[in-house]
Amino acid sequence: MYVNSKPEQKKDVVRVSCCQTEQQKSSQTVLTSLGRHAPVCGFYKLEKMEAVSETDVQFWMAKAVNWGEATSCSALLDTSRHLGSLRSFLQQVLQGLQQMSSTSEAMKTFPFVGQFLGRLCWNPCVIADERSQRLLLRCLNCLYSAEPLNTVEQKANMWIKNSHRWFTISNTEPLAFLPDSNNMLCHLISEEEGSVAHATVKHAGLTPTRYHSEALQKVVSLMTEEVIKTCDGLPNTSARCSNGNIHAMSLACAALVTCPQISPLIGALLKHSMLCGSSCLNQEFIKEVSEALISKRLVLEDEAVVNLWCYSPTCLEGAAVSLLESVLSDHETMSQSLDKHVNGSLLPQASADHCHIFLTINELYRNVLTEIDENLAVRALIQVFTVCFLQRLTGQKSQVQTGFMKDRLPLRAFFPHVMQSLLTPLLTAPSEVPREAWLDHLSWIRSLLQSVTENEEAGEDVRAYQAFFEAWFLLVQCGYWVDTAAELLVLAAPENAEPLLWLLTFFHHPTNRGHQRSQQTAVAREAWTHLRMLFLTRPPPPRHLSAVKELLSSSLSANLVLHLFSNFTIFSHGPVSIITEITDKVLTEAGVKRRALWILASIRCRLNSAATRDDKVNSRLRTLQDTLLQT
Repeated sequence: MYVNSKPEQKKDVVRVSCCQTEQQKSSQTVLTSLGRHAPVCGFYKLEKMEAVSETDVQFWMAKAVNWGEATSCSALLDTSRHLGSLRSFLQQVLQGLQQMSSTSEAMKTFPFVGQFLGRLCWNPCVIADERSQRLLLRCLNCLYSAEPLNTVEQKANMWIKNSHRWFTISNTEPLAFLPDSNNMLCHLISEEEGSVAHATVKHAGLTPTRYHSEALQKVVSLMTEEVIKTCDGLPNTSARCSNGNIHAMSLACAALVTCPQISPLIGALLKHSMLCGSSCLNQEFIKEVSEALISKRLVLEDEAVVNLWCYSPTCLEGAAVSLLESVLSDHETMSQSLDKHVNGSLLPQASADHCHIFLTINELYRNVLTEIDENLAVRALIQVFTVCFLQRLTGQKSQVQTGFMKDRLPLRAFFPHVMQSLLTPLLTAPSEVPREAWLDHLSWIRSLLQSVTENEEAGEDVRAYQAFFEAWFLLVQCGYWVDTAAELLVLAAPENAEPLLWLLTFFHHPTNRGHQRSQQTAVAREAWTHLRMLFLTRPPPPRHLSAVKELLSSSLSANLVLHLFSNFTIFSHGPVSIITEITDKVLTEAGVKRRALWILASIRCRLNSAATRDDKVNSRLRTLQDTLLQT
């Protein structure tokens, strides 16, 4: 069928390819012309090329020859494994072709390209992968001549047009090479003269697009039902997982995960893995599904996504890291709707339903925080994630009480390393405590944390240090109480400020090396005094304005002072115009503005979950966010 002889194929595979035979024959001459300088084995005497190396050409040409049409399980798996690196190579080829002035020059510079691209065009794994297909099409387009000057360019144009048509057909039949269903599906969706599809369109009045779509959905539906029956229809787990069809089916789907029509089948395979409790899915399939989900090239039902995370801790960690990276890379969008973004990741809901998922995410974010503990974006994410998780857990509690759900795990199971005495005061949301009791509640939290720090400072016991770290990390997770303390400081009397300032200082500076906490508490007290005069006096005194700017310039106390400043801008009772003017004068550096946005994001999340909504405060918060984003 190709320029060179191909490995012998089984009869059923030949039937799958019957609708391709004539087109392959018509392209044989063109392939011979386009790849006439490229021997079968893939070893080339190439001219100097900057885009690709001779070693890479030899490797990938050999792969293309060995894969053929990728109809065997081994060829299918090998193709799936190499799709990522194949895309990188195609990108290099594309860059080289884009520098050519004509098809003739391209064929002279890249003598292997015709045969190579031709073989890939008939590989269903390659053309089913959206990114590989896009690169392949772009390479073909580079070989297309708007005004062909010779026979080679004319034949190349003809073959490229046929290849584009084959892509269109192939996009409707991604299951055509799956075991047991391939013959039927190939005949169903072929548009060749005399095929079932052609006859149906002609006599039943159906459009090809509609027919192809309905045929594919039917086949996927049948295969999905088969997957479900393999689990539900067998008496025990060992019997269920003895059937190798599930593994083979997941293997075949590995290269097709981005095809929207395959989603129900993927969901059924993932559900099967949960019901069977056995590792019967192909690992390449799991990897491809995870990557497609993270890159948003695949949409699955929530249950299927959670099943994937339960099946593969690596995929769960990938989702948690992806959420973190999205927050760190897009502060403008995330800082304004962080809680919506976190809930949209499905991680809080999955964590509430499955304790081990919460523990895995918790451990990952804990490790990140130890590396970059001063990063306010990371702290904001951890706090908002915990808030969303606790809200989901509270929802479960109401379902238990109404009888819609079985008993849930106690909070202790989700926070196994934290002192029991800290869980109730910190995990209780401010909205669950009367406002007039906030000061007493914060004083209670402060006394408990102070006891933990004193035990840690008294000696070098490892367990005491671990208890100290876990207490601080829980405070970061429950940072809404620190935000509440900062809010109360805006209008607090001097005699009530001490426990609130201590909490704020401990939150930003947990260690006490060289009596650092005492020094930072003094800085916090000084900043609080200046901010009171700045925001509560009219007009704002310039002396206090300069003092606050100076404190913000210190690398040691900047986040602490910024935390206080942000709360004064929101909860002081001055006119918005005055607050905006002060903000413009104090927050002049871009980096400081970004950090302030993350503090405001945490505050916004707390206000969104409050028992009552203060429209004036929320309006001021939005105004400040807009001001910081625009300047």
